[in-house]
Amino acid sequence: MRTNTLLHPLTLRRAEPVDLRGVLDLLADTAGWLHSRGVRQWPREGFGPDRILPLIEERVLFLLDDELRALDPDGPAPLVATIALDGHADPEFWTEADDPGAALYVHKLAVARPWSGSGLGDALLDWAGATAYGSGLPWLRLDCAKRNEGLQSYYRRRGFRHVRTVDLPHRASGALFQRRAADPAITAFRDLTAPELIVA
Repeated sequence: MRTNTLLHPLTLRRAEPVDLRGVLDLLADTAGWLHSRGVRQWPREGFGPDRILPLIEERVLFLLDDELRALDPDGPAPLVATIALDGHADPEFWTEADDPGAALYVHKLAVARPWSGSGLGDALLDWAGATAYGSGLPWLRLDCAKRNEGLQSYYRRRGFRHVRTVDLPHRASGALFQRRAADPAITAFRDLTAPELIVA
């Protein structure tokens, strides 16, 4: 279902510990949807708090909120999307020859199903690229499922170049992508994360 972002103003902010339950629910919903399509990118049930709370505590997990729903007095609004962005290169994938410190890395990018097709994934990737650019880094990088050709095609269409695929038997992920950091105009949401920059 496509949701009109003009009718639902969105705000990007850093996640706080109180958001943990909502993030876990969003990631679990996304993981279940992926598995229903035969994609083994994440654990079927999503992630446990031990995987997500450190990202919140390190202040590298970001959330998109629907500003109108956030004003609802009946309780917290469901999260629209989440993305983690940091300088931690997975050592099983990125080698010294890649210059791991030359990039920011995208993890846990998920958009709630009602917002699917709204372009928010693209906008968050653009924001991540702009953040890398603002941090003085030349690259934005990510890894995704080795067998998910659809997702790999999505990243290619968004300007990412396939670096290589690392085929480790204990990892579903391993297709490595990168694109040049850039500073495009961000208009899809209000950014409350500036002027704090992420450092590798």
